[in-house]
Amino acid sequence: MISHSKKSNQQRQPLSHLTHSDKIQHFHALWISDVHLGSIDCKADFLLHFLNHSQCQYLYLVGDIVDIWALKKRVYWPDSHNKVIQKILELASSGTQVIYIPGNHDEAFKDYADSHFRGITLVKQHIHQSLSGKRFLMLHGDQFDSQVCVSRTYAKLGDHLYDVLLWLNRQLHRVRSRLGYPYWSLASYIKLRVNKAQQAINQYRDAVLRYAIKKQVDMVICGHIHQPELSQHTINDRVITYANDGDWVENCTLIAETESGDVQLLKWDEQTLQATAVNTIDFGSTEATSIITPQKQHVA
Repeated sequence: MISHSKKSNQQRQPLSHLTHSDKIQHFHALWISDVHLGSIDCKADFLLHFLNHSQCQYLYLVGDIVDIWALKKRVYWPDSHNKVIQKILELASSGTQVIYIPGNHDEAFKDYADSHFRGITLVKQHIHQSLSGKRFLMLHGDQFDSQVCVSRTYAKLGDHLYDVLLWLNRQLHRVRSRLGYPYWSLASYIKLRVNKAQQAINQYRDAVLRYAIKKQVDMVICGHIHQPELSQHTINDRVITYANDGDWVENCTLIAETESGDVQLLKWDEQTLQATAVNTIDFGSTEATSIITPQKQHVA
C-alpha cells in the first residue's frame, strides 16, 4: 500500500516554474500506463515533469495513454496533454526505443498493431529482455476482464461510477491544495477498503499470473486496474513477479528497470518533485529477492 503524504510547511511551487536544470534520473527501461490523456482527471503536468527529468533506453507505454472514451463524451485537450505527446515523440526521435501497447480506452490503435509511427512501435504484447537476462512480458490487461466477471457493458457502467468517484477526488484535491496539502487519492483510499473491489483486484492478479505461467516468463507487467503493485508469487515452485504500473489519474506511479537491473515501483511525489521507489526487486542476484514478502499463491 502506498502511504499518504503528510502536510508540508513549505509552499508548493507551480510546476510551470520548474526548469530542466533539475536532477535527471537515469533508467534502463520505464513502463507507464493509464495516463488517460483527454480526461480531465489526467495528471499530465506531473507526468510531463517526470519525463522531462528522466532518461531511459526503453519506454513502454502499456495502454490507455489516450482516453478515447473520455474524448467521445467531452473534448478536453489542454496544452499539458499535447506536451506529453510531444515529449514522447521527442524521446522516440532522440534514441529511446518507444513501444506502445494499446489498452481498452485507446483500443482504436489496436488496429495498427505491428506498425510504426514516428519512431514508435505499436504491438499487442511484448517481451522485454532485462539486464539480468529475465523475460518480462508486458500487456495492458483488459483481455482478462471476462475472467474477473466484467463484461463490456459492466465495464462501461463501472467507468461511469468511476467518473463520479474521480469527480469527488477533484473536489477534495482543490480543498487540500488551498490548505497547502499535497495530492492524495480518495479514489484509491476507497478502493482499498471495499471488499468487492479487493476481490476483483485479486482475481485480476491471478488471471494475469496464470497467463504469465502459460507464457513461461519471469515477470509480467500490466496496467488497466489503476492499482500499482510489485510483488513476487511462488506458483508450482516457480517465482513469478507481478508488476502493475498503476496510473496517472489517481496514483502517479510507474515501473522502472534501473541501470543496475533492479526493478522498482516508483511513485511521483508532488512535494519532492521526484519519483521515489515504493518497492524494489533485485534481479541482479542469482535468486530474485524483494523488500516485500513474497506471497504463496496457488493459481489453478
